[in-house]
Amino acid sequence: MSDFQQAPLPSRGTYTTAPGEVVRNRVLRNTYWLLTLSLIPTVLGAMLGMHLGVGHAMGANPGTSAIIFLAGAFGLMFLVERNKNNSMGVVLLLAFTFFMGVMLSQLLGRIMGLGNGAQLIMLAFGGTAVVFGAMASIATTTKRDFTHLQKFLFIGVVVLIVASLANIFLQLPALMLTVSVMAIVIFSAFLLVDLQRVINGGETNYVTATLAIYLDLYNVFVNLLMLLGIFGGNRN
Repeated sequence: MSDFQQAPLPSRGTYTTAPGEVVRNRVLRNTYWLLTLSLIPTVLGAMLGMHLGVGHAMGANPGTSAIIFLAGAFGLMFLVERNKNNSMGVVLLLAFTFFMGVMLSQLLGRIMGLGNGAQLIMLAFGGTAVVFGAMASIATTTKRDFTHLQKFLFIGVVVLIVASLANIFLQLPALMLTVSVMAIVIFSAFLLVDLQRVINGGETNYVTATLAIYLDLYNVFVNLLMLLGIFGGNRN
């Protein structure tokens, strides 16, 4: 991303938006645009994964699937961050969202096997949109700074990852439900923090901002869909 040129001094009697506000608005606009664009490779990845039967292979080898998911996700995130200041960062971000779509195919395939699977997916999507709208509204209107929550939320994410990996072997339904509920709460809070950083000008790179917000929304959607599938699914 190219550097912003210094705006010329305003002539007397005219109003010019402050340079910081111009940068902030541009980052926010580009973030929302790229976030919307990232949904396309996510959907394509999910469709391809379901067509190729990736979900079945992942279900047969959950331990290996977890390693592939973590290695692929963290590897791509690292590359996105390394290239966030050039056009390759956008390409890698879209590749990351495609990969996440492929990984999502296992859950989508399982939900689509339910009698009301399509309705549950739309409900989870709508619920995620409501969470996004609520957090964006709070981040825009409140004067309270939520950035101090980042350290606590990061610890919560680490706990979620450890608990999720442990439950691959333990297979405890109660633990799975607890992790899903906690994930929705933690990533909704993370969404508020990440949105506020962009809105207040704390994040000046829209690739990094999009990556963070995408991950928040992805995790809210996945865990909300899991809960809906457990409590609202109609078995054929």
